[in-house]
Amino acid sequence: MTFTAAVADQRFVLDHIVRLDELAATDRFAAASPDVVDAVLDGIAQFAQGEWAPLNRAGDTVGATWTPDGVVMPAGYPEAYRAYVEGGWGTIGVPEQFGGQGLPFVIQAAVLETLGTANMGFALAPILSVGAIEALAHHGSPQQQETYLPRLATGEWTGTMNLTEPQAGSDVGALRTTATPRGDGTFSIKGTKIYISFGDHDMAENIVHLVLARTPGAPAGTRGISLFLVPKVRLDGTPNDVRVVSIEHKMGLHASPTCVLSFGDHDDCLGELIGAEYGGMRAMFTMMNNARLNVGLQGVQVAEGATQKAAAYARERVQGARDGRPAAIVEHADVRRMLLRMKAQTLAARALVYYACGMVDRAGLGDAKAKERLEIMTPLAKAHATDLGNEVASIGVQIHGGMGYVEETGAAQFFRDARITPIYEGTNGIQAADLVGRKLAMSNGGAFADLIADMRAEAQHPRLVKLIDACESVGRRLQTAESDDRQAASYPFLTMLSVASCGWLMERSARVDGADAVRKTAAAFYLDQLVPEALGLEAAANAPAKVLYDLPADAF
Repeated sequence: MTFTAAVADQRFVLDHIVRLDELAATDRFAAASPDVVDAVLDGIAQFAQGEWAPLNRAGDTVGATWTPDGVVMPAGYPEAYRAYVEGGWGTIGVPEQFGGQGLPFVIQAAVLETLGTANMGFALAPILSVGAIEALAHHGSPQQQETYLPRLATGEWTGTMNLTEPQAGSDVGALRTTATPRGDGTFSIKGTKIYISFGDHDMAENIVHLVLARTPGAPAGTRGISLFLVPKVRLDGTPNDVRVVSIEHKMGLHASPTCVLSFGDHDDCLGELIGAEYGGMRAMFTMMNNARLNVGLQGVQVAEGATQKAAAYARERVQGARDGRPAAIVEHADVRRMLLRMKAQTLAARALVYYACGMVDRAGLGDAKAKERLEIMTPLAKAHATDLGNEVASIGVQIHGGMGYVEETGAAQFFRDARITPIYEGTNGIQAADLVGRKLAMSNGGAFADLIADMRAEAQHPRLVKLIDACESVGRRLQTAESDDRQAASYPFLTMLSVASCGWLMERSARVDGADAVRKTAAAFYLDQLVPEALGLEAAANAPAKVLYDLPADAF
């Protein structure tokens, strides 16, 4: 099967869900003319299909390799990465003052979607650089910005995020990496970080590590954390004291080296403070919030790829009969049900994530309501889109039957690659906790009420209206519920609100003049069959936490 970028659907969503014309009407995004956007979408499609997609299989079967001299990528990867840099694809969403093209964040998201659908593991490299750029653009000193951002923007150098330690996973406040002042404005960094995606590779001359650490005497917990810039190679060309201890042997994403990094083994690891001392968490969330949207985008990537592969197989695989004649399995009702579910969920995930990415741009223009909407949509986009990526990839294996379980078809790779996405950049359970713990309370519940009001103003399908009503009822109850009850309800509520949001956007898109038969049919299926499933979660979202604690821990 040949991968084909979803350019037409991307353009449709940009026009009718994001409403890109409104962004392009501003001075900041005036460059995002229809001709430019079309050129970007078509250009990255041709590049991804020609340069990155052919490497996907080797990325999975060969993968990145650890050596004593560092991580070596599979054959062809360094050359394909250089082609990405030379094509200027990393500069799309970077502000012009830092060497970028200054196009909207949502256009950058479309570029990353296409790259990731072609080769999801490979696309993690530019995704991580986007996070590093965000942190430095918002918190870096003018000198740090001048020195590092142009090279990060082009992709000449790549970036990483170094948060997790062996004893400090989701509990970031437990980290132990230290940063000791050297008296010349730099710091000596010492510690170990794990799960560092693209923590080392042979595709770029330098890697810019952003590292969370504690200075001497720092307060305990998250209040005492600072963020440091630690290059693999110092500006004078001297290798920094950063060592790749190992890379993980993983279920999927084999093209993305997940590294254990040791800083300061020889007490000679130099770093620079980014922003204020003890401002690490604030800077981290600048990276994390947009990174969470990009992980949600990975859910779209894997769903699109799995759907294309499953549909191609279903059209070709002859099995059984229909109307007395041998038939491809696409003619059987249950296979059509699965394919339509895959298509509807993929379109819904793309609409949800692009809508949230559009709010990044509107918030950057100073729209206060968009900033609040982005806050409440981020956990939905990250969690629900990655849940859908897993669901769609699993259905893709099912459509392939026994051959889906056999690695040579490639269907299993989507399933394996997808499984990390609900885990990293804050587990989906953490996203649900964030939704009910912080986002529902924003503006005394006003942000949530505004979302409900916007959905209700457009919703027409009776089941969608009923789901929106149920979300409002549950959300209001959770705003005043006890902590355990609120947490127990968090995941079913997140799913309900996500499906309501997707249903709202799917219904809107189906009403657009020119919406094709695929979109209209997928929207009808979504509203008739998937929205009622979410309504079935209302009981769980209203259930008290008591039953979860009726058993002692050792009974599990």
